[in-house]
Amino acid sequence: MLPSSQNPHIMGQMPRRTVLRAAAVSGLAALGWESAFRTPAAADAAVPPDVDCYTQAYRNWSGEIKADDVPTCSPRTVEQVVSVVNWAHARGLRVRPAGMRHGWAPLTITDGGGDCILIDLTGHLTSVSISADEHGPLVTAQTGVTMTALLTELEEHGYGFASCPAPGDLSLGGVLAIDGHGTAVAVDGAAKTPGQTFGTVSNLIVSLTAVVWDESQQAYVARTYLRSDSEMRALLVHLGRALIVQATLRVAPNQRLRCVSRTDLAAQRLFAPPAEAGEESFAALLEGCGRIETIWFPYTQSPWLKLWSVAPEKPPASRETVTPFNYPFSDEIPQAASDLLKLVIQGDTWVTPLYAQVVSASVPTGLAATDSADLWGWAKNTQLYVRPTTLRVTANGYAVLTKRENIQEVVSKTYAFLTRTLEEYQSEGNFPMNGPWEVRVTGLDDAADCLVAGAREGILSAVRPRPDRGYDTAVWLDVLTLPGTPSSIAFYRDFEQFLLQEFDNAVATAHPEWSKGWAYGANGAWTSTTFLHDTIPAAVQGGHASDDGWNAALAAYDALDPHGVYGNPFLDVLMG
Repeated sequence: MLPSSQNPHIMGQMPRRTVLRAAAVSGLAALGWESAFRTPAAADAAVPPDVDCYTQAYRNWSGEIKADDVPTCSPRTVEQVVSVVNWAHARGLRVRPAGMRHGWAPLTITDGGGDCILIDLTGHLTSVSISADEHGPLVTAQTGVTMTALLTELEEHGYGFASCPAPGDLSLGGVLAIDGHGTAVAVDGAAKTPGQTFGTVSNLIVSLTAVVWDESQQAYVARTYLRSDSEMRALLVHLGRALIVQATLRVAPNQRLRCVSRTDLAAQRLFAPPAEAGEESFAALLEGCGRIETIWFPYTQSPWLKLWSVAPEKPPASRETVTPFNYPFSDEIPQAASDLLKLVIQGDTWVTPLYAQVVSASVPTGLAATDSADLWGWAKNTQLYVRPTTLRVTANGYAVLTKRENIQEVVSKTYAFLTRTLEEYQSEGNFPMNGPWEVRVTGLDDAADCLVAGAREGILSAVRPRPDRGYDTAVWLDVLTLPGTPSSIAFYRDFEQFLLQEFDNAVATAHPEWSKGWAYGANGAWTSTTFLHDTIPAAVQGGHASDDGWNAALAAYDALDPHGVYGNPFLDVLMG
């Protein structure tokens, strides 16, 4: 269990109103904050030669993980990265790769920072090049590049991904570290286009370059691994326990997508029990298009439903979009909602239902005002829709592995749990959830998608196939709320226990979504020793040979980094 000084979800003795108010300062204006403000390193500081160095204040996405005066380097080349790693190792420092800080879990640093140096790859290690092998097109990118920049470059060359995470301000390295995903499954059993995956972005990796320990040289060196190499099992998804500087990914011909938003379907109909589900149920709608997202605000009737479909030609009713981020209203809080949010922050949480209703009602208004209810364009222009200026909230996250025929059962049971439990909390005067419940669906990581013979699976992928249960789909679930919301930790813990108890069978199994909140104990996220030391290893190991699970991944990290340079206090607990 992490000490309270290292756990951003532990409120200690600070008054709840103070915590909530501090956590939401930027949220009121939906302006976000600068996650890093720099000061030059002292002139006499012992820093790696010829490498740009400075100190900075670090803030993660929700502002819950904070550290001041963190030594940081911004290398210009892979050679400089290697130099920094060896410099840090010689001084007993740990190295933490830093991307865009759009995450929740303490995988980069823990609260307060500790004895580490950040390596910011986003300043210079951003090159992208397009090539091909005998199986099709490839993109080779340094891991500091943002997803927006990467997808823009791909689009200019006629390529794209079947799905990707919604925020554009993610570094490629960060996405690969935690198996970032979008939403996509096959329609009517149709085969994927060669070069596509309906799993995570990590599943497209063909090769990568990592900085690892070389015993013969007694130093860290840059080494390239092929997808068929055994080390790839641990490197495809590594949670920050490795340093990847470049990756080559399989890509496919770009597609034009249509994205239709609806706000007219009642949640009871959308998430109806399987026996009552009709043509407008979640699973039925997914069958018709292959890509879906629902955003349901608590205490409201109708979610914001997005349906994507492949559409080579522009539908008459659609508006063509040539840029991403087409929902500016979702980055702004209406005045009425802002006034209510102020009350919530001040501790008057009883207004939460009204706040959620006002925010939910702003969606159809915003869609109409921006003419964005029916969009059509190249893939990235509908796939990317979360800006850095959106409201900064905390989130839990899980991937529920299941069979496609059981999708409706998963979402129905989860919706029923949420509504029932929120009512129970409300009856006691508690309103733990003031953000939405979000749902997306993907396939699993089929290693064959990268078109490499003998391709390895990522051991730590949340959507690694489980052959003993025949799962073929992942339902991704997350619940959002303002950091410090009273009773939210207990509510998150209840939600997690529901998933673990309800979905641990042939129907479905729940895995943590690495970048978000999980392992909820009485004191907060990432503190349940049972979850950290029993649940996670069992989930990773489930259905696989003894030498192809959790312990195998840990052994690989120890071999690639025997000195533990790539680690932090939380990873020590998780992987210790």
